[in-house]
This record gives sequence, structure tokens and C-alpha cells, in this order.
Amino acid sequence: MTISAKVQNCIERSSWIRRMFEEGARLSKLHGAENVFDFTIGNPSVEPPEAFRRELLELAQHPLPGMHRYMNNAGYEETRAAVADVLSEKSPQPVKAGQVVMTCGAGGALNVVLKTILNPGEEVIILAPYFVEYKFYVDNHGGVTKEVWTDRETFQLDLAAIEAAIGPNTRAIIVNNPNNPTGVIYPEADLRALGALLARKEQELERTLVVLSDEPYARIAYDGQQVPGIFGCVKNSVVVTSHSKDLALPGERIGYLAANPQMDNVELFIDGAVFCNRVLGFVNAPALMQRLVTNIQRESVDIDEYRRKRDRLYNHLTGLGFSMVKPGGAFYLFPKSPLADDVEFVKKAQQHNILLVPGVGFGAPGFFRIAYCIDMAIIERSLPAWEKLARDVGLI
Repeated sequence: MTISAKVQNCIERSSWIRRMFEEGARLSKLHGAENVFDFTIGNPSVEPPEAFRRELLELAQHPLPGMHRYMNNAGYEETRAAVADVLSEKSPQPVKAGQVVMTCGAGGALNVVLKTILNPGEEVIILAPYFVEYKFYVDNHGGVTKEVWTDRETFQLDLAAIEAAIGPNTRAIIVNNPNNPTGVIYPEADLRALGALLARKEQELERTLVVLSDEPYARIAYDGQQVPGIFGCVKNSVVVTSHSKDLALPGERIGYLAANPQMDNVELFIDGAVFCNRVLGFVNAPALMQRLVTNIQRESVDIDEYRRKRDRLYNHLTGLGFSMVKPGGAFYLFPKSPLADDVEFVKKAQQHNILLVPGVGFGAPGFFRIAYCIDMAIIERSLPAWEKLARDVGLI
């Protein structure tokens, strides 16, 4: 069976994360899983919070009549209302249930929003380093990505670079906060400045510019930091997120999109999003998962566990001479590669059974990503291998 040339090309340049994940399986067979240190994929090793288990047990023991039937394509009203209540806490105007659409994870939400707003050939700005699937999602709906670097030392927003990239074909910008792969949190002052910039450009260009705030890590923040609510910073904004990280449910594909109540033509946007949710084939978010997350919107996994892992690796690696920004959230480190060629460095790391993802996979050659959402025991066992690797590349 043949596949299209376009899909073939996409496969060849697609996710380094998956490639390295497969390499991990190969090395595990050779050396034993306990001797391979796989930092490639953001697949949480923690279990969902106890509140989720209680909800699951309750629903299993007392099933609701008709709970597996079709529903409104936007999702259950009570689930959307629960989401809206939490979003309202960071919004200058209350968010209503009607401004929320339940989706098949953040990936589903992003595709729904992009299909809703994009005309063929319109541009979506993505901020490097970026989650690589953004490019494919934009392409899915006839759009064109335009890469704009954040500050190369701090990974914070470069507003001048964003302004220079906005043109008559710009429709949207994706902001991932906290960011994958860097773990930085964009502060409220910078997001407000972005909102002011976009409002000015909207008047100049006479077109709406939408911020898609991708927030699956929004509750995973450290050292007293808070992830700002985008609705108070950017008028034409949409939150897209999932419970893959905060509730450790990546396999359940449950998330949502929510429109800023102040957004231009917000009702029309929601009508479009509900339609697109249906015709893209998602139809609606999983019924069982919607029921389960309704009453636990303020729950999360133990964030302090992730902080301890961050601190253990960050302190050890910087002590060995690796250079990186200390992340404020998510569960990734994004150090500079000690070798000019980050792919070559990742290959060196494999010789010590350390599996990493090169920065080129995130549009950022010269760096590499570490996902530390793994068991602490694996992190501890990896430390001698990191020392050998640091010696091998001339850091010590």
C-alpha cells in the first residue's frame, strides 16, 4: 500500500522524541531496562491523584443511566461548567460553560481551534523552541507556520521579534506556558505586553489575531511561581489544554478549549469550534473521562515530587558543567549541548545508555531536552553515567 509523498516526507522529519523512545526499547533489550536511562518522552510516571480513583470507583459502582450514549458535541454541560468555574478565577470576566468545548486532549483542542480560525495560506507564529507537532497541526488546516525565536539566553518572549513577524497574513500565535521543552514560565507583564502589541497590530492590519495558549503544564509550577491567566492579558485568546500532566491521564485523551469571554464574536467562534470538533472526527471528548474530571478540576498530582526531581538533576548537571536555564514549570530541562552538533552529542549520550532528544527536534539546534518525569530511582542510577558523559565531552 502506498502513502502520499507529503505524508512520507512528514514521517521522515517527524518526532525525534519517538525515534529516541524506540532506541530506548532497543538498548533495554541489550543492556536490561534497569541499566538504560530514558529521558526522552514526557510520559508521567506518577499515578493520578486519589480523588480520581474515588470518582472512578463511584461511577463504576453507581453507573448513571445513559452515560455511554451520544451527547452534545461540546461535551456535558456540568463538565463545561466545572471547567469554566476554575478558569473564571484567573479571568477578568466570568467564563461561562458555553465558552468551553471538551476535547480529545490538547492536541485535539489545537486542531479544532486551528480548523475553526484558519483560511488557506494564513500564518501561525510558533515560538522556538517549540513542540514539534505544532507544524503538523497548522499544516493539517491549510496554514503556514512562521518560526520566531524567544530570547536565546532566557527563552522568554522576544516581543520585537514577534512584532517583526506579524504581517497581513498572520492569523494566530501559539504560546506554550509553561513551555515544552524549556520549562520557562512567561510572566504576566510580558503576556500583557504581548496583548497590547497584538491589539495595536489588529487595528493596523484590520484583522483579528488570536493567541492559542497551550497550557497542559499550567499547574506544574515551582518556587512559588504562578502561570498567569491569558484571558486577563490578551483579549482574543483561547486556552487549549489537557489533563495529561496535571492529573497524570495522558492515555485518556481528555482536555478542553475555552474562549476568552471578551473575544471578538465569541459565540460565533464557539459555534465554529463545536462544528469542527464534530467534523474532524473527534465528535466529542470521551464520555467517561468527562464524568470523572468534572468534580476534580482543582486536583493535581504531587507537584513537589517533580520539583525534587528537577532540583536533583539540575544541581548535579550544572555541577558537572552543563549550562541551562532553571525551569520554572513543566518537567523538562533544556541544556546547551556541549558539542556544536546536538545530534552528535545525543549519540554520545547513547554510548552511556542515556537517552535524550536533540534540540533540532524542537527547532532549536545546539540544545537537548531531558524529560525528568520518570522514577527518582532511575534519575539516581543515571548520575554516574552523566559524569562519564561529561568527561567524555570535555566538561570535566
